[in-house]
This record gives sequence, C-alpha cells and structure tokens, in this order.
Amino acid sequence: MRCDQLYVAGLGSWLPPALPVAEAVARGDWEASAAARSGMRSVTVCEDGSPAPAEMAVRAAERALERAGTDGSDVRMLLHASLYEQGNALWGTASYVQRRAVRASCPALEVRQVSNGGMAGLLLASAVLAQGGGEVLLTTADRFCPPGFDRWHSDPGTVYADGGTAMLLSAGRGFARVRSLAVVSDPELEGMHREGDPFGTARTAPPGVLDLEAHKKRYVARAGMSFSVARVAAGQRDVVKEALADAGADATEISRWVLPHFGRRRLESNCLGPLGIEADRTTWEFSSRVGHLGAGDQTAGLEHLVRSGALGSGDLCVLMGVGAGFTWSCAVVEVLRAPGWTV
Repeated sequence: MRCDQLYVAGLGSWLPPALPVAEAVARGDWEASAAARSGMRSVTVCEDGSPAPAEMAVRAAERALERAGTDGSDVRMLLHASLYEQGNALWGTASYVQRRAVRASCPALEVRQVSNGGMAGLLLASAVLAQGGGEVLLTTADRFCPPGFDRWHSDPGTVYADGGTAMLLSAGRGFARVRSLAVVSDPELEGMHREGDPFGTARTAPPGVLDLEAHKKRYVARAGMSFSVARVAAGQRDVVKEALADAGADATEISRWVLPHFGRRRLESNCLGPLGIEADRTTWEFSSRVGHLGAGDQTAGLEHLVRSGALGSGDLCVLMGVGAGFTWSCAVVEVLRAPGWTV
C-alpha cells in the first residue's frame, strides 16, 4: 500500500557490549567451522546484571523520543514486539514500557509475530495514524538465553543477539517518510517452526534447548523441499515487488537495503542472490557485528545507516522483514533531511 502521511520522527536502540565470535569459539560456545560459514564477527550479549528486555526497550524508547524532541505526550499507541520470553509469565510488557517511557494513558499492545514483529508494528501504526494523526511508539526487545535457547545452535545460520530498539512514527513530522509498506503471508508454511502435531498441553518452556532446525527438517520431509523453497522465494519476491511498485520506485533507485540479520550464507541464499544486490548496499557490515535482534533488525539497521551518514537527503532505503508463519514485509523509506541528532 502507498503511505501518504507516515513519517519516522525518531529512532533509538540500546545494545549490550558485543562478544567477539573468536572469543565464543575459543571458550567452546560455537564451532569454528560454523562461525566461519556465518561470517559473523561479534554478537551483542547480555551478561549477568544486564537489563531485562523490557528495560532495554525503555532505554531505546527514551533515546528515540529525545532525538525526536518530544516527551511522548502525543503518543496515541505503544506497540511492543518481541520474539522470546520477556521475563515474567502473564505480564503486560508493553504496559511497563508505556509507564516508564511515555507515561500516557494510550493503549499499549504487544505484537507477537516473531522476527516480523517490528514490521508488523509498522503496519499497525500506519493504520492508527491514518485515523486521526498523532504519534505511535514502536519498541522491540529480546534476550536470548539458556536454558531454553542457545543463540549459537538453536537456529543454525542465524546467531541471535540481545538488545532493544525504538521507532517513533508520526502522521505529521519526521526526518524520513515511509512511502510504501507491503505485507505478504503464506500460512501453508506455518508448520515449519511448529514443534509437532498433535498439540501438547501448555507448559512454561519446551524440554531442553529449542531446536528450530529439527522442526524445519521434519516439515520439509513432509511437505517436500521444492514446495518449501518455492513458497518462501515467492513470498519474498512478491512483497518486494509490491512495495517498490506502490512507492513508484525501481530496485536500482534504492540506496541501501536493511535486511534481516542472518549469517552470511543464509543472507546470500535467501536475500542477496534472489534480489540481485551486493552486500555493500545492505546492512551486512553492521549486522555481522550485532546478530539477529529478533523483531528489531529493521529499526536498528535504519538507525545505523542514518547515524553513519550512509543515507542522506533524498535517498531511498528498503526495510525487509520475515517471520515464521510465514509473513514477509517490505517498506520503502525516503530520507527527507539529516535528523541532526546530538545524542
């Protein structure tokens, strides 16, 4: 869809220190061969005493609001997206971020669309802002930790990182505007990340460490490799085509591509090859030092490009997301001016 009044007013992130991959290999956390295939250099990791996910989201939100020059009083809705556990059972994480960051009585909702959660929040925000203006604050945060998750092995080909992000969206002001946003879904692929069938009873955590690769292999064995690959490729192709068309842009006009923070081999097979783009036109240099931030890759990547000066006035940037289910998202963002951040 074409977006006429959807602006990015502020961006922020809070990331813990990055752990060098070489150090993780040396202490036996990851195999040297897998590290070499991934091309990853470091991953942001919370150590003992680090903030909980919700607190990381608060810190990111405070930075985004400060950069936008607002106290958050005009925020009409807060959306918090996450992938992994947030630290407390039956807890309103979004309400915590709301209380700490905006102190307003607006609705505060959680978005659970795994790695596509940030982009799903962008879609919801566009609908809210189209009806009455104002601002929407979108936050993401995750901490991938044992005993239930192994950031190095749970999803081979992607290394999961800790951190929080925030994006303040506005109907009337901003240093960049979202020209288009497309979302494509293919529920036939839903079973690729499901633990099994029949469904089990509710429990606090799956036994042992989460193994997404095993789930994928069982699904592909049933559905077939050619079917699975073709459906995944079609979803990504269609969403990019739709977003570019609605923005009135061609792929050659895109200055930078913010892609999911995959390892290099997965990035090449899933994104670079199919899209026909070089890594230096993407956020690979940044993502290889951070890792996969769950729902926050797109916000963190856009913030990095703006802060580093890789995007300037008039430049177009594509934000791409994908989440199990499967859902693909693509947004075309136009930078209107340098934001002039001093923090």
